[in-house]
Amino acid sequence: MSHHHTVKGVSVDAETRCAHYHSAIDRIAIKFFCCQQYFPCFECHQAIGCGNHQVWPKDRFQEKAVLCGSCGHELTIDEYLACASICPSCTLPFNPGCNLHTYLYFG
Repeated sequence: MSHHHTVKGVSVDAETRCAHYHSAIDRIAIKFFCCQQYFPCFECHQAIGCGNHQVWPKDRFQEKAVLCGSCGHELTIDEYLACASICPSCTLPFNPGCNLHTYLYFG
């Protein structure tokens, strides 16, 4: 659980870090479009997710689908893509390297 949201994955900590991504700034979870469940990363979803991976369609980017593991704030996809890797609520940084993997989550 992370701030009243269940985050599934492999060795998930209180700030949504997992066995795959666990640096100090790895603090987001992503709600996967296919199963509407939060996971820290694509690898966690592959390991224990629904087995039917689908990316979020662009016309649904206004929906909340990113969770800050530090404060529990939920961001829409549009907000996340525009936030410059900083939580708009608690101002703690997100891993900017996650931007390299957005194609795995958002269409």
